[in-house]
Amino acid sequence: MILHPARMGLLNKRALIRQLQKAGVASRAELARSLGMSQPTAGKIVDELLAEKILEEVELTAVNESGLAQLGRPGRQLRLNRSQASFLGIQLGIRETQLVELPLGATDENVRQISFQIPAVNKKPAAIWEHELRAAKKKLLAKKFLCVLLSVPGVVDETTNRLLFSPNIHWSENLDLAAIVRRIWNAPVLLVQEERALALGEHASNPGHEDFLLVEFSDGVGGAVIVGGKPLAGSLPISGELGHTPVLGNRRKCGCGATGCVETLVSTRGLLESFSSAHPKKKNHWPVLVNHIAENGVEPWLAHALDAAAVVIAGALNVLGLRRVVIIGTLTELAPAVLKHLSDAVKNGALWARFGEVECVGAPRRRSAGLVAVGIDRFIASETEWPANKL
Repeated sequence: MILHPARMGLLNKRALIRQLQKAGVASRAELARSLGMSQPTAGKIVDELLAEKILEEVELTAVNESGLAQLGRPGRQLRLNRSQASFLGIQLGIRETQLVELPLGATDENVRQISFQIPAVNKKPAAIWEHELRAAKKKLLAKKFLCVLLSVPGVVDETTNRLLFSPNIHWSENLDLAAIVRRIWNAPVLLVQEERALALGEHASNPGHEDFLLVEFSDGVGGAVIVGGKPLAGSLPISGELGHTPVLGNRRKCGCGATGCVETLVSTRGLLESFSSAHPKKKNHWPVLVNHIAENGVEPWLAHALDAAAVVIAGALNVLGLRRVVIIGTLTELAPAVLKHLSDAVKNGALWARFGEVECVGAPRRRSAGLVAVGIDRFIASETEWPANKL
C-alpha cells in the first residue's frame, strides 16, 4: 500500500510524539535514530512541532558514569511542552469536582488543582455544577485550551461522548455533560471513562509494563485493562466493572440497583459499614478505621471483604490471560498487611500462579497523566486528522 505524503507526515508526527512520551526527553539525533528516520525528516517534524508549541527545547547538562556534570555547553534536548497548559482536565466525583490545567508534559506531581463540592441533598445538582464550574473558571490561569478532558465514573460511551450510567452519580446520567462544559469553554470536550484514564496514567508512568489489570478502590470499585500498551475495548461501551460482580450471601444494596455487588463490601462506605458492625462502640470514621487496622491487622470482617474482591480479580486474570494487577485507591492507604492479604488471595485464585509469577502491586493515582495521554492520542496525535486550531 502506498501512503499519501500527507498521511505519511501525520504518522511520522504521531510516532515522534509517542517516542517523546516514552523517553521524556531526547535530542533530535536520538529521535531520528530510534524512529529510523533521516535526520532532515526528523528535524523538519521537530521544527513544525516547536512552532505549534507542542514541543519545547531545554538545556540539560550531561553527566558522566559517576553522576558528575560534564564540562562544556549543555546539550539541547526536546520534550513535550511543560511551560503552558494545553488541556483542561475535569474530574467529576461523587461529592467533589476537580479542575487541573494540563501541559502536554504534565505529570500528577506538577499540576495545580481547583475543586468544589456539590451539597449531598439538593434539587438541582446539574445547575449547581454548571454554576460552580463557571466560578472555578475565573480561578484558572489559562484562558484558552485545545481541548477539555472530562473524567467521568460509570458506563461511558466515548465514541458518542455520552455518559450512559453512573451508579453513584445518578443525576449526571441524563445530561449532555459535554454541552454544559462547552457553554463555559469554547473548546472541544472529550468524555473519558475514569478508570481508563487512571490505567493510561499508570502506563504513561511505567511504559515498561504494557499488560495489566488496574483496580481502583474508592467510593466504588472499578477496573480497566491495558494490553499491548492500549486500553482493551470490546463491542460494548462497558469494561472493567468489577465492582458490580455479585458475591453469594451478600445482601447489601448497591447504587447500581442490584443486591450483593462486591463493591458494597470493599468500597469506602462498605468497609466502614463492616467495621461498624464488628466494632459498634468505635466511631464510624475512615481515620479511625485506618488506625484500627494499623494496630490490629486484618481481622475476619476485613479478610472476608478482601477475599471476595480477590475472587473477582483472579477471575478476571484467568479470563483475560494477564499476570499483573495494579491496585490504587483507598486500600493502598491502609496497613501493608491489607494489600499483602489481597495479593496472596489473588495469587491463590489465579491459574497462572501455578506456572509462573503473578504480581499484585499498589500504586498512586495518576489521573492527570492519563488524561494527557487521551488528549494527545485523540487530539494532538490523532491517526485521522491534525487539529487546525493550535494555541
